[in-house]
Amino acid sequence: METDTVAELVTRALSAKRAITASDDPDDHDGWNEYAPVLWRAAADEAALPLGLELIGSADPIERAVGCDLLRDTNYHHEAVRTETATALVALAQRETDEHVLRALARAIEKTRDPRAVPVLVALAGHPAAEVREEVARSFAEVLTGLPDGPDIHTLIGLTQDQNPHVRDWATFTLGVQSRADSPAIRAALWARTADEHDETRMEAIHGLAGRRDPRVVPLLAELVGNPEGAHVLTFSAEPITGAPELLPSLPEYKPGDDWITDAVNACNPVRRARLDAFAWELVCTLHRLRPDLDAAVSMERCGWDRSLDIHAASEPTGYDIEALLTRAHGDPVRAAELVSTELPRIRPA
Repeated sequence: METDTVAELVTRALSAKRAITASDDPDDHDGWNEYAPVLWRAAADEAALPLGLELIGSADPIERAVGCDLLRDTNYHHEAVRTETATALVALAQRETDEHVLRALARAIEKTRDPRAVPVLVALAGHPAAEVREEVARSFAEVLTGLPDGPDIHTLIGLTQDQNPHVRDWATFTLGVQSRADSPAIRAALWARTADEHDETRMEAIHGLAGRRDPRVVPLLAELVGNPEGAHVLTFSAEPITGAPELLPSLPEYKPGDDWITDAVNACNPVRRARLDAFAWELVCTLHRLRPDLDAAVSMERCGWDRSLDIHAASEPTGYDIEALLTRAHGDPVRAAELVSTELPRIRPA
């Protein structure tokens, strides 16, 4: 049984980090495989917080970077420490100059989910090092304001125009896919990237516009699907969102059985969509008659294809995938409603 103390685990992590830093290979997999799991174990203990706070005050940049990583993992394990961690990281951001520490700081402050993270990341977005800007583009996801004209969105739009392709790629992904905000400015930024010379960036832009049901991406998707060598897994994840029947003729040429191909075919087939919608409607109406206590409703993600049956009963909210339920009930919505009714206990009045 492993009984290492937090201090011992962090000492091991520091040693691994120093070895990685000294290595000629920045992607030293053996070093990272030693570093990350040890730090994660240390962060599970409540004693990790004071140790992380102590490390970010060190004069040694390696110790400060490890301290940021330790605080990041601590926020995963202990939600109660997020406010204190955010306060310490905001203060560190005001004095930090080391690029490696700033990258670790960006990763860590995102996990606090504190709104104070946004101005920190906005400020770091102008850093001269592309690696720092890339980390910023990756680190907005969990602190997005949700405002289409918020400072986070303005910053991400700017980063989609970065000279570095990896910065553009992550900024486009965060702006287009991870953010649900929508505006003419957001769409304009994404549309500009559909002509990007970097393939990953281009596909993220197409995916982001598809999620916003922008009809301009349909010809782009059709072109990609028509050329199997140019198609990308993101192509197929974008197609169910648009649900455009123009894309359907090319899809059967691809290998059947892959989930993303099946989803794309189903979503682009108007007959299939109409059948599923009718099934969902009859299912929820039948459930309301059989079990009004379940408060059933059908929902679909704005940037997705799958329909869900959501149950908001007083016991514990649950959900069913409509297509899976359709299969179980052999296409019979009344049978599907009976299955759900049988599986969920009745709620007795208080």
